[in-house]
Amino acid sequence: MNHTPSPHLSEGGKSTGGGLLCSLGLGSERGIRSPDSLTHTPSPTGGTPSSSPPLLLSPGLGGLGLGSLGAIGDGAGADWESREELRLRELEEARARAAQMEKTMRWWSDCTANWREKWSKVRAERNRARDEVRQLRQRLDTITKELTSVRRERQELASENETLRQETLRSAHTAPPPSATSPSSSPAHPRAASSSSSPTIPPSSPASSSSSQVNTDGKLDRMGEGPPGSPEPEPVRDVDLERQKMGQQKDLEVLDSVLRSRAPEGDPEDWESRSGVNLSSSRSSSGLSRQERSRQLWDDIGTVEEDSSKLNALQLRLDESQKVLLKEREDKLALSKSIERLETELSQWKLKYEELTKTKQEALKQLNLLKEMHQDELGRISEDLEDELGARTSMDKKLAELRAEMERLQVENAAEWGRRERLETEKLALERDNKKLRAQTEDLEEQLAKKRRQAASALDTDLKAIQTELFERNKELADLRHIHSKLKKQFQEKTAELAHANRRVESHEAEVKKLRLRVEELKKELGQAEDELDESHNQTRKLQRSLDEQVEQTENLQVQLEHLQSRLRRQQQNPGLFGKMRTARFGPENPDGPTSDMDEEDEELQLQIP
Repeated sequence: MNHTPSPHLSEGGKSTGGGLLCSLGLGSERGIRSPDSLTHTPSPTGGTPSSSPPLLLSPGLGGLGLGSLGAIGDGAGADWESREELRLRELEEARARAAQMEKTMRWWSDCTANWREKWSKVRAERNRARDEVRQLRQRLDTITKELTSVRRERQELASENETLRQETLRSAHTAPPPSATSPSSSPAHPRAASSSSSPTIPPSSPASSSSSQVNTDGKLDRMGEGPPGSPEPEPVRDVDLERQKMGQQKDLEVLDSVLRSRAPEGDPEDWESRSGVNLSSSRSSSGLSRQERSRQLWDDIGTVEEDSSKLNALQLRLDESQKVLLKEREDKLALSKSIERLETELSQWKLKYEELTKTKQEALKQLNLLKEMHQDELGRISEDLEDELGARTSMDKKLAELRAEMERLQVENAAEWGRRERLETEKLALERDNKKLRAQTEDLEEQLAKKRRQAASALDTDLKAIQTELFERNKELADLRHIHSKLKKQFQEKTAELAHANRRVESHEAEVKKLRLRVEELKKELGQAEDELDESHNQTRKLQRSLDEQVEQTENLQVQLEHLQSRLRRQQQNPGLFGKMRTARFGPENPDGPTSDMDEEDEELQLQIP
């Protein structure tokens, strides 16, 4: 609704204003005459006395004219005052409504500013949540990468452990078994077996790797050559001490082991029986020569030296493998500690993620509340705008009524101006009559002077009659002057009232113009406010879309996290999968690999994610 003033109305106002000025005699064709100038017009009583004879008028006509003019003036003054009061009241109401409209517009601008601040805060919180989610994703990616690298290292360490165990088992298998023929070496056989199998036994580790130590001990007990009822093997640190104690026994057993290793392949019982036969034959046969016996002894000593060098090399390899195993166990402990640390960090990140989800839900609740409040305020604003539109329509109606009343007043002013012109014409006619009467009086005075000169006696009676007539005419002239002064006073009052009315009309027109300008400014501000409201609606829609996208992303992340948790639970429920893969890799089909599995060790190294 544009309430711009039409050019036709403005031109009509100008034409009516010009008509008023022309009707009041204030146009360009006539000089503007102020009430002071009207008051300073020369009165017939003041100044030089006129020698014209008085004008004879009937008193009935004069009284009728004055009475009708007085009644018209009183009625017009009362109507004018009542209309002016109504006009002032309407102007005050229009000003009050304009002030109320300004207040409502200010309140609406304050509300829009508050909503802008609130939406900026919500946008900042949303950006913070996005940044935190991005950081959490990056941390999760880094943690998953670290977990994959740790798993790879663990698999590599497990493969290296397997290779070292294979080497230790091969070295244990290639080591010569103890002989059972000599009675001196038979009691030391279980201790030697335990000492030969002891390098493969891992040392005592902390409580974190106790189960793996028990598993490896059980496996090595099954793979060892000792009897099932043998005592618990000693750790690696006591191997050197035991070796020092058992040096002499080993020296006694070396010869028998060398002989066993150099014996032909077959049953050891045949070799023992053969060695017993050889010993009995050597004891019984004293017919052999000393040279042959010395040669056999030298050959046996050479073989013993070679076997001792081989045993030393094997012992060195065993020591190196034990050191490597110690280092690997230390690395394993460090890896377990790092895994525990990563588990704690992951639990902390889970707690943070839950806190973020809670804060996000709270933010969504607050946003819904803000949306409801915004909708309520928009409803209120729309109601206020409807009220303002109703008030504006009523103002337009009242302005139309004021315009109609102004036109009516202009018509009345035109009528008053016509009356004034008629009065002026009558005044001019009266002045002409006065001039004629003055000329007639002068003529009569001249005639009287002539008659006085001609006949003085005859003129006494005529002079008396003429004096009486002249006295009567002077009375009539005085009455006419009195009536003229009254008419002049009424005319001055009317002109003053007309000037005051013109000034009021001009002030009212200026106020109406100001009100129109103010209404146009309010319309422009309302258009700007509607544009800002549309922008705020667009921003709310954009925020809603971004929030929906964020919710979808969080749901996708939640689904991915649940999928990962389900996979981890499956891995926890099926711990033998990794062991089965390893047995399939290093099973009996692969002759280089062992037949044992690492299920229990894999169960301990897996991540326990709740």
